[in-house]
Amino acid sequence: MPTRHPNPQHVPSYRNPSAKQKPTFGTDPQRTQAARAFHHGAQTYQDVRPYYPAEVAELIASAHRVADIGAGTGKLTESLTNPHVLAVEPSADMAHVLRLRLDIPIIRATAEHTALADASLDAACLAQTWHWVDVAAASAELDRILAPGGRVLLVWNTLDVHADPWILRLSRIMHSGDVHRPGFYPEYTAPWTLDRELRLSWSHELTPEQLHRLMHTRSYWLRNNEAIHQRMTHNLDWYLYEYMGFSAGEKLQIPYRTDAFVLVREADSIS
Repeated sequence: MPTRHPNPQHVPSYRNPSAKQKPTFGTDPQRTQAARAFHHGAQTYQDVRPYYPAEVAELIASAHRVADIGAGTGKLTESLTNPHVLAVEPSADMAHVLRLRLDIPIIRATAEHTALADASLDAACLAQTWHWVDVAAASAELDRILAPGGRVLLVWNTLDVHADPWILRLSRIMHSGDVHRPGFYPEYTAPWTLDRELRLSWSHELTPEQLHRLMHTRSYWLRNNEAIHQRMTHNLDWYLYEYMGFSAGEKLQIPYRTDAFVLVREADSIS
């Protein structure tokens, strides 16, 4: 497929990509309300959201007992090769789809209050999850549930809006929010410190119809009404079919970025 490079100067709605380290919310309740949008739409999420490169799971492959916290439908969970894996997921809809796919224990809980026993894990991973949590509370909870030498894996898949101008505008129309700038680092609190990072670029194949479904998995879509849905659908149809000239069913290579971080306790990093 030839790569299309529309000139941003010809389209006023182009803006510079985000330079933020993370999504921002006015208040903690606003962050919680936005996160609760994912309490429905799990099957669509499973169908069109991308998986994670194999290199991500390898970062904690040596851990014996692992929890995928905020596991969703199991996009990352499925790639974990550890001997004992369990999932922690607050959404009943997400947990239901996960249960149909993977035969592992599932706990309905949050990153701040996992209900897991003290020092019961060797590693915990949080994929597309950390920006929805109370960082201080979740950092303390991870300190409680991870055994000495335990590791935390934080990972994000993000549309690579720097790869091609058309992807930047696509993200705006879909309200994907390119809120993690390239090279960003996540927040965390003591006793955690950064031990390792992984940055990858790759592509995910989707059709225009699947891009519409991908838009339906965004928090903005899930928490808004039918009028907003109609406007977003119209805008995306115009962009994909009229402006970009794509055809129904055409296979498009959508560039993605993966940013992954391994945290260890400060005492372990010194020893």
